[in-house]
Amino acid sequence: MSDLITVVVPVYNVESYLERCVTSIRNQSHTNLEILLVNDGSTDKSLEICQRLEQEDQRIRLISQENGGLSAARNTGIAQAKGQYIAFIDSDDVISLDMMKTLYQEMVSAQADLAMCSHYDIYDDQIPSGPEAEAQTWVYTAKEAIGHVMAAKGFTVMAPTKLYKRSLFDDLKFEIGKIAEDAFIMIRLLAKCQRVVATDAKLYYYMHRPNSITTQKFSLKFLNVIEAYQQNYAIIERDYPDLLPVAMTRLYWAHFYVYDRLLLDSDYQDDSLKKRLRSYLTDHFWQIMRDPLFTKGRKLSMLALQISPALYKQIISKKYKKELHG
Repeated sequence: MSDLITVVVPVYNVESYLERCVTSIRNQSHTNLEILLVNDGSTDKSLEICQRLEQEDQRIRLISQENGGLSAARNTGIAQAKGQYIAFIDSDDVISLDMMKTLYQEMVSAQADLAMCSHYDIYDDQIPSGPEAEAQTWVYTAKEAIGHVMAAKGFTVMAPTKLYKRSLFDDLKFEIGKIAEDAFIMIRLLAKCQRVVATDAKLYYYMHRPNSITTQKFSLKFLNVIEAYQQNYAIIERDYPDLLPVAMTRLYWAHFYVYDRLLLDSDYQDDSLKKRLRSYLTDHFWQIMRDPLFTKGRKLSMLALQISPALYKQIISKKYKKELHG
């Protein structure tokens, strides 16, 4: 019989999406699952849905706790997990019916500590159908895997697109009270691996919610994104200096990410922070323009930023609206 996989699903006010997510997990072709629904203080009908689902499937176990955030819910799942392998699925997303089977088989075949797949970005709930292209698989060292994840071309720091040996979390936990929790932990997790197996099969469906980008309110917690990639840069500088160029790229990207969201929230005014973020980017103008990992679109927006912050804001506003509508 195949090994037990624990699937941790943090739940917080997702009554409209929760059942579809859990159904995609219950229907996995790898059936030896422990499904932990960690109710993180939901105030809508999520708890009621969890209770019903627990009654319907003996593999489901409901754990309730006071609201502590995504990281706290995942850490609770880690502490309660019985499986030798563990996965984390966000409760408003969906997974392919073969995701656990595919990643588990690849891990066993490669004798790997972690498996990762690619994902679809889904807008307006339009999940693609039809035959997939034949997937390719690679086996990486820790250094190679970190390089690919930092480059974010096909594989990313997203925690839910991966299957892990549970033992990787014996001395690592998700950071509580931070956003960008995946970026804070992923490089440290990969660094613990002897082997990492990766498939470009798109097995995870990341559901983008309407208006979630353009109406997201800015807070100083967004600076956690920069903090995470500063931490990753320090790890890479110490242990994998050959990867410093891609670590620098991610630092530039983090500053773009925070600056963009600050500009997109017209209600949040912090001219000092805007000036600091813009100065960082314009100080690295030539490095960004020569960086092969940045798209032509991003480089055009960088050129606009060099000329006028107002012009830059117009460009990124159009960019995010286009992404929002697919």
